Amino acid sequence: MNHPARIIRIISLIVKEFHAIWRDKKTRFLIIFPPFMEVIIFGFAATLDVKNVSIGILNEDNGNVGYELVQRIQGSTLFTKFYYLKSQGEIRPLIDSQKAMLVVSLPQNLSRDVISEKGADVQVILDGRRTNSSQITLGYLTQIINGYNIQLLESTASYIRRPEIVVRTWFNPNKLYWWFTVPCLIGTIIAIEVILITGLSVARERELGTFEQLLVSPLTPWEILIGKTVPSIAVGIFEGTLILVIAMFIFKIPFRGSFLYLYFSIPFYLLSIIGFGLFISSMAKTQQQAILGIFVFIMPCFMLSGFLTPVENMPQWLQAFTVINPLKHFLVIVKGIFLKDMPFSDVIKNIYPLICISAATLPFATWMFRKRLG
Repeated sequence: MNHPARIIRIISLIVKEFHAIWRDKKTRFLIIFPPFMEVIIFGFAATLDVKNVSIGILNEDNGNVGYELVQRIQGSTLFTKFYYLKSQGEIRPLIDSQKAMLVVSLPQNLSRDVISEKGADVQVILDGRRTNSSQITLGYLTQIINGYNIQLLESTASYIRRPEIVVRTWFNPNKLYWWFTVPCLIGTIIAIEVILITGLSVARERELGTFEQLLVSPLTPWEILIGKTVPSIAVGIFEGTLILVIAMFIFKIPFRGSFLYLYFSIPFYLLSIIGFGLFISSMAKTQQQAILGIFVFIMPCFMLSGFLTPVENMPQWLQAFTVINPLKHFLVIVKGIFLKDMPFSDVIKNIYPLICISAATLPFATWMFRKRLG
């Protein structure tokens, strides 16, 4: 076999793919503009942090305890809008209209019952339609009430010394949610971009009528797949670099690890994604079919990656499927390198599954591609 001639054919196909990608205005737009906007939107909007909460307060107690609790709630930075209710009947309309996420009801004789050591209950009504946010808000409110309880205990029994809790958060000392979200976007966005480019490549050739030219060319199926893989890898590395720059200079997220480790792992991740994209592309006859196939793949890929919900929270039978999800393994790498300077040994441990996925998907995509050619 004439290896120089094969190399020339592959390089020519790679150049042709780059030319086709850049010549198409829609593809150029897809590569440059959406990733930038997605990083900005996800970074600021996709957060589980609870801020600017509206709260309703029904204080039926005329004593110092009710007054002190209301003042502490008002002094919290979490709550920014307050609705002061006059009766129990105003609670349901306030929650139903979603004007407030929760309502605190301080009963009559609260101060008297607390002083007499009879014990008293403070009722909190939560909006269950916003389950996660309401539970987080309840945690903040519980801290406020517990803090007041401790102060009361110390004032009545000065000899009691309460234990002090010293909190230290590793890797994200300020507990900023976008420190978690934005690094994960390096994996999620380049997965979308690369699988779109790869999945639509052969389908686009079929629709434009240039696929028949590939069939009569001296290119083998392996050479065609290599020619379509290299441009996708280059686009993926460009997208990853763009998101990395945005994360470091716009969101001010410190990069604690090694750029070498990150760029060493990205091609293995892209190859595992490209394997799925080439399989979809070989099966689809039109770009519309390819887009449907990409959508079927990308949604479970995100849901089982640990980006939206922790893998540990999933049922055991569902966690088994995350092993074949390349995004799940790459998110461990990118978060580890970005936030905690992951050592190379741990990077390699998470690259191994990507190599196994690529070793399975790429030959299978080649077999399907050769079958479709036949």
